[in-house]
Amino acid sequence: MRLEGHLSSPRADASPAPPRHGTPPPPPPSKPSPKPHSAMRPAAAAATATAAALRLRAAAASLSPPATALHTHRRAALLLPPLRRLCSPAPPRASATPDSQLPPRLPSPVMDAQFESFRAQLDESSTLRDRIRTVVSEIESASRVATAALLLVHQPVPLEDVLGKAKAQVEVIKGLYAQLAEVLKECPGQYYRYHGDWRSETQAVVSMLAFMHWLETGGLLMHAEAQEKLGLSSGEFCLDVEDYLTGLCFMSNEFPRFVVNRVTAGDYDCPRKVLSFLTDLHASFRMLNLRNDFLRKKFDGMKYDLRRVEEVYYDVKIRGLAPAESKQEDLEIYQMAGL
Repeated sequence: MRLEGHLSSPRADASPAPPRHGTPPPPPPSKPSPKPHSAMRPAAAAATATAAALRLRAAAASLSPPATALHTHRRAALLLPPLRRLCSPAPPRASATPDSQLPPRLPSPVMDAQFESFRAQLDESSTLRDRIRTVVSEIESASRVATAALLLVHQPVPLEDVLGKAKAQVEVIKGLYAQLAEVLKECPGQYYRYHGDWRSETQAVVSMLAFMHWLETGGLLMHAEAQEKLGLSSGEFCLDVEDYLTGLCFMSNEFPRFVVNRVTAGDYDCPRKVLSFLTDLHASFRMLNLRNDFLRKKFDGMKYDLRRVEEVYYDVKIRGLAPAESKQEDLEIYQMAGL
């Protein structure tokens, strides 16, 4: 292969072929121009490269706009359409013709009559509720005065004086409940609709009456007796059973403090009496199937009052301060408590 290629390619130093007959001879070769000095070649090449770079940079700048111009162009593209919409005149509205106008809508007489009756009922109920709250606020004020008078029972004050001041307020409360019953006669059959307006005040009054009754008799104030004291035994306006039971739970909260103060004053037989009463009351409450509501929570608090009274009685008993004639009653108390 090398020999064939060598034979097929003419040599560079071979003499040209002789001219054929009748062909004019070729012109003599021109002499090459003298080459520039070797010191001028690097400078010329650098100048040529610099010029080429400048031409490329100019061409790139003409093709791609600068970043500032591009940012300005984008802001203009975002702001110009809204400005055009704001500045452009609104399109003319189509003139309303008599045929395109909707007829005026007349109010429905049936609907207006119904809501007019609702408005009258709500106004009447609001006025009645305001009158009820006025009377209830006076009941609450009288109850606070009576409760403050009963607090003197924890001090060395004669019991007759304490009960006398409290009973005077009970008569005032009874008159206020009579006024409340007159107001409720204007809405027969709606007792429990407004019952929540005096529920808490009635519970506090029952608690006060039950404590006063125990101080006088040592026994429990019955439901019928509480109604009679408040003047609620006739008609639809009566004493609610739950209010009565809640008032009894409130009353038990007064006994632990009362027992401690009586023992401090030298009455060592008081813890036995209170313990016997609270044990009977707690056993009676356990007969009720109470749900997990406000009354059940107050009944759960009664057992803590009973436990505190038991602790006071235990301290008196182990110190030998209890009267000797109370041993048989102590046995009965322990049997009822399941001890």
